[in-house]
Amino acid sequence: MKTIPFRACVIAANLVLTGVGLVAAADAAGPPDAVQVTIKNFDFHPMAVTVPIGGSVTWKNLDGEPHTVTSTDGSFRSQALDEDDSYTVKFAKPGVYSYLCTIHPRMRARVTVK
Repeated sequence: MKTIPFRACVIAANLVLTGVGLVAAADAAGPPDAVQVTIKNFDFHPMAVTVPIGGSVTWKNLDGEPHTVTSTDGSFRSQALDEDDSYTVKFAKPGVYSYLCTIHPRMRARVTVK
């Protein structure tokens, strides 16, 4: 049986604890204040995002076809976005905001605001 020097055990323990601390700190920070959603291949990527109250989401169309970003509750609606156009919404109230492209209604996604 091979013994591990005490110093190596202390270093390994510090690395493990530091890693756990970093994960906990990242979780405590919450979602980023600004999130980008790309529109590509007739889909929203990612299809579900989370932002804090006061956070924003920017959609950028990378397709050669126009798309819209329209909430199902009527709280926001973009013009038709041509290729490389963007649209940003700042969210002031918590909730789940489902949205779709009115030109291609099968394109659906959601924003969660916490």
